[in-house]
Amino acid sequence: MTGRPTRGEVGRSFARQIPLLVGLVVLWMCLWNQFTVLAFVTGVAVAVLVTRVFFLPPVELSGRFNVWFALVFLGHFLVDLVRASVQVAWQAVRPRGVDSNAIVAVQLHTRSDFIMTLVAEAISLVPGSLVVEADRERSILYLHALAVDDAAGVESVRSGVLVVEKRLAKVLGSGDDLRRIAEGTPAAAEVHDPITPSSSSEGGPS
Repeated sequence: MTGRPTRGEVGRSFARQIPLLVGLVVLWMCLWNQFTVLAFVTGVAVAVLVTRVFFLPPVELSGRFNVWFALVFLGHFLVDLVRASVQVAWQAVRPRGVDSNAIVAVQLHTRSDFIMTLVAEAISLVPGSLVVEADRERSILYLHALAVDDAAGVESVRSGVLVVEKRLAKVLGSGDDLRRIAEGTPAAAEVHDPITPSSSSEGGPS
């Protein structure tokens, strides 16, 4: 017979949920584009409601957060955001346009659903690429990328995603995540059909 959880177990469980609750509140405020007391209070209410009423798969956190690497990630993200915005703007107005795109599968190293979600969000926020599907069991992200003409372009997209994964793992990844990335060990042993290039018949993205 299982007894009631101790006060320490309850405290540890609550502490593990704090990052998730904070993330949900920040996401709520960003969605409404309001950073006010009312937005914060309603965000807390929604976060508590979501985590208590709706079933969510367990989120395993590493319990570590490196402030320095978080700042490094943020700096690189802002640079990537500006650079990609300029590139996409040029591709949209240049005479050639965008005549080829590609669906690229990227095999991640981490087994963490949390880091995989953060990588997908970070990649999708940068213009020119969008995650269209995620294989949670094998830790594979499938993303649509603009102006990918050849295998070199595909590898460039893939390496860019893996760099984002490495930066995020340094921020809050576990020791196993860091080891896998350092050794180049994929989360899944095998990847089927990793690259599916496609030509755009309209001469640009839909």
